[in-house]
Amino acid sequence: MIKQLYLPFYLGLGGPVGSGSQYLPWIHVEDLARLIVFAIEKDGVSGILNGVAPQVITNKEFTNVYAKALWRPALFPLPVSILNAIFSKERAKLITEGQKVLPRRTQAVGFNYLYPDIKSACEELVA
Repeated sequence: MIKQLYLPFYLGLGGPVGSGSQYLPWIHVEDLARLIVFAIEKDGVSGILNGVAPQVITNKEFTNVYAKALWRPALFPLPVSILNAIFSKERAKLITEGQKVLPRRTQAVGFNYLYPDIKSACEELVA
């Protein structure tokens, strides 16, 4: 996702999707890779682990943090009508409505995140 957003945000054209109030589950790619290895190697871990960071954020919060990490403004919201034209109805609905996902089992089995908050994740990705 970050790869697709980099250019518009770098050019100062980034902004929230729709109202920006929808939840945006996220995880740093390094934490996701570590979680997969952890689940394979740790004894007693089975079943589904949510591959999301523990910090619950909205699309607007992500937009503001990412833009700040790039030292750019985030002034241009992406209207829902454009999403509907670009993506399928189901995909546009998923993007505009979001989901609140928590990593309860992931944390309960002892996984430790390197990037538990969006600020540290964005700063590392743009460094």
